[in-house]
Amino acid sequence: MSRVLITGMSGVGKTTVLRELSRRGYRTIDTDYDSWVLPDGTWDEPRMSALLASDSFLVVSGTVENQGCFYDRFAAVVLLSAPVDVLIERVSVRKNNPYGNSEADQSAIRQNILDVEPLLRNGATLELDARRPVPELADDIERLIAMSNES
Repeated sequence: MSRVLITGMSGVGKTTVLRELSRRGYRTIDTDYDSWVLPDGTWDEPRMSALLASDSFLVVSGTVENQGCFYDRFAAVVLLSAPVDVLIERVSVRKNNPYGNSEADQSAIRQNILDVEPLLRNGATLELDARRPVPELADDIERLIAMSNES
C-alpha cells in the first residue's frame, strides 16, 4: 500500500508539493478542491472510503477534522510545518486560494497553529520543514513511498 497523506496548516505548501508529485507521475488528490470537504469542514467519508478502497497508490493532501478516521488506510501521514510568520506571508500573496487574505483568516491560522498543529503532529509518521525547497520535500515523500512499497 503506497497511500500517503500530506497534511498541515494553511499556507504550508501542501498544494505546491502535491503539484510537484503529480508532475513526477504520482496520482494525487487535493481535497481542498472538487467537493471532498463537506460544509461542516470534514471529508465526505463515503467518498474518501471509496477512494482509499479502490486505489492503493495515491498521494492525498488536506487538513480536516475527521482525517484521523482514515490514518489506518495510509502507509504514511506527512506533516508539513513552518513558522507562523512564513504561513501568513504565503497565504497573503497566493493567488489560487483566497483563504488567508483577511485579518480574520490570519488570526484563525495563528490559533490553529496552537490548537490544531499539535494534534496533526501526534498523528504524523513524518514531519518535514516546509521552508525547504519543494523538490527536496517531494524527494523525501518519494523515498517514503518507495519504502512503503518495499514493506
